[in-house]
This record gives sequence, C-alpha cells and structure tokens, in this order.
Amino acid sequence: MPELPEVETVRRGLEKLVVGRDIKAVQVRVPKMIKTDRETFALDLSGQTIEAVRRRGKYLIFDLGSQILISHLRMEGKYLLFPEQVPENKHFHVFFQLDDASTLVYQDVRKFGTFELLAKSEEDRYFSAKKIGPEPTKKDFKLAPFERSLKASNKLIKPLLLEQKVVAGLGNIYVDEVLWAARVHPERVSSSLKKAEVKRIHDVTIRILQLGIEKGGSTIRTYKNALGRDGTMQDYLQVYGMAGQPCPRCGTTIQKIQVGGRGSHFCPRCQKR
Repeated sequence: MPELPEVETVRRGLEKLVVGRDIKAVQVRVPKMIKTDRETFALDLSGQTIEAVRRRGKYLIFDLGSQILISHLRMEGKYLLFPEQVPENKHFHVFFQLDDASTLVYQDVRKFGTFELLAKSEEDRYFSAKKIGPEPTKKDFKLAPFERSLKASNKLIKPLLLEQKVVAGLGNIYVDEVLWAARVHPERVSSSLKKAEVKRIHDVTIRILQLGIEKGGSTIRTYKNALGRDGTMQDYLQVYGMAGQPCPRCGTTIQKIQVGGRGSHFCPRCQKR
C-alpha cells in the first residue's frame, strides 16, 4: 500500500503534470470507486480547473476552487498521464480528459481506490470525521499530545500507529522502520512505553518519513510515481522485508511475526519486549 512518502511523491508528480489544466470530460468504468453522487460525478467535474494538488495523510486532494476531489490509492492505485492516445488496459478505471488533449488515467489492479467530490468548505469536517492525526512534521507533530495519546492507550504500539489517529501517514513498511530505529518491540503496550521511548518514536517518525519523501518512496512491488519512475527508499530500509538477515545494528537475525494481522519485522535483541 502506498504510504505517506509514496503519496507525497505522487502528489509532486501530479503537481508538475496537471495543475492549471481544465478537465474536459470524465469517464468512470468502475462506478463503485465513486463514493459520492455517482450520477453527477463526471458532470460536476467537467469544465473545472485543477488549481492545486494537495495531500492530507495518505489522501490526495485535487483542489478545484470551490470543490475538492479526494482520492485514496488504497493498495495499488496509481496515476498515469498519456499525452495522446490511451492504450487499452483492463486495469484503467477512471479517465480525466484534459484541455491539452492529454488524459490522466487512474489505474488500480484491485479496484480498491476511492474518489469523493466535495465542497471545499467540507474538507476540515471530512478529515475530522476520519480522525486523521497530525502530519509527521516538526510543525504539526507535537511530542506532548503524542505522549498523552500513547499513555492513554492499552493497544499494542504497532496497530496504534497504523490507525492514523496519533500521527498521519504511517503504514506497514514505515512502522516497522520507525520501531526498529526507536528500539521498541511492535508488541509493546503503548501505555507501558517510557518517556524516552515515546520521544524516540516521535523523532524517528519525522526523520524516516521525510527521508522516504526525499527518496521518492519505496518501490517494493508495483509502486511508481506519477512520472512512471520507481522510488529508491527500499535501498535504505533497515528491517522491513529483511527476515532471516542480520540486523544492521547488532547482527542478530531479523524476525518476522504477525502483529494485529500484519507481518512485522523486528530485531529480538534491539527491540526487546
């Protein structure tokens, strides 16, 4: 699943490709992906200008002025821009014909992606209802409220971080990386964490997600950015996907277990339970 660095990289690519373009027509081949009024979706988008492409957590936001189109890539969604003719592909599901004769195509092998067209005035309410936490930046992600949230929870730390409520953007890959860097076992109960451990999780979350953005995200399976390029963050991963290999910090064999139904990689020596 694309996580925050991958979604931000897609956003930056789309910003270069489609901002300022007018949407001339929209074709939807998989109606279930549209989560607002399906009957008027294509009609309402036609004639609108893409003024900006923004992001909130793992959500892409196409800013159309008075309206916003919120796109979630889910497991394998991606955007492709074709300057002229679009090739036939059974995994191409939503087509945005632009005023320069190009077509922005949404591709999704699993058909899990979603689109929601809302009034711009509803944006804050939408993300408040989703309970999306702060962005993982020094400006937005404050230590004190993060510490309070962890102390108040008896959930395991990995599933809690995956919920998006205490901080936005972490998925399975980056949670494993964050917990390894912070020397915290993924099955630790959140309320049991010491102040120093909470601070380490806080600080490395910012550092690792920013590094992921800098490296263009992780290409583990099928991810490519909006320009069709692979990310390189996979070359910097320390623990995710490394089961059976030596820990780069202490040499102990990396293990993989199930935590909250998710495959989780950790070092049994560095991350003691």
